[in-house]
Amino acid sequence: MATYALGFRVKSGHAIAVALAGDVTSPAPLARAVIALSDPAIDATKQPYHAGFGEEQTDAPTIARLTKIVERCAARSIDELLKTDRLTGHSCRGAALVVGSVIDPRQVGNPHIRAHAHEGRLFRTVLEDALRANRVDCRILVEKTLAAAAAKELGRRTGDITRMVGAFGRTLEGPWRAEEKAAATAAWIALV
Repeated sequence: MATYALGFRVKSGHAIAVALAGDVTSPAPLARAVIALSDPAIDATKQPYHAGFGEEQTDAPTIARLTKIVERCAARSIDELLKTDRLTGHSCRGAALVVGSVIDPRQVGNPHIRAHAHEGRLFRTVLEDALRANRVDCRILVEKTLAAAAAKELGRRTGDITRMVGAFGRTLEGPWRAEEKAAATAAWIALV
């Protein structure tokens, strides 16, 4: 059975996913998708820790209700991703999630920035939980250290990695922006 690895660039309310097939020496792009981590019919699920522009949500029942919806959306989206035609019949070796930060929200003094930190942790956690529920091992990578981590783990120069990841976009449908490139780099690391 052919194997693949998944890489995700986690954002508020969604994630960009890229699947790479093969092995670490010669990965091949398999699929690209946008994964819903929020409910498009409930706008507040995109930023459940915000109570309005620049304001932190402090109502615990509201946060709990929105968090449950986010958990359901993430679980459903990952289940659907793993059942897509491009991935069916292949075995997932693992996943890597690229995030903006892993800071503890309690350490953030500014209420608005703290809300963003809570959301970053929430979307990272629900995605990780959904993957693990499908027996996919995953790890977390911080975006600002991604290039150095890739060079070290893949044993290649940063420029070589950048060129190869850029070329992946020519074979997959959809845009190939920084988010897709970060997800592809993470997937490549997950092949190790």
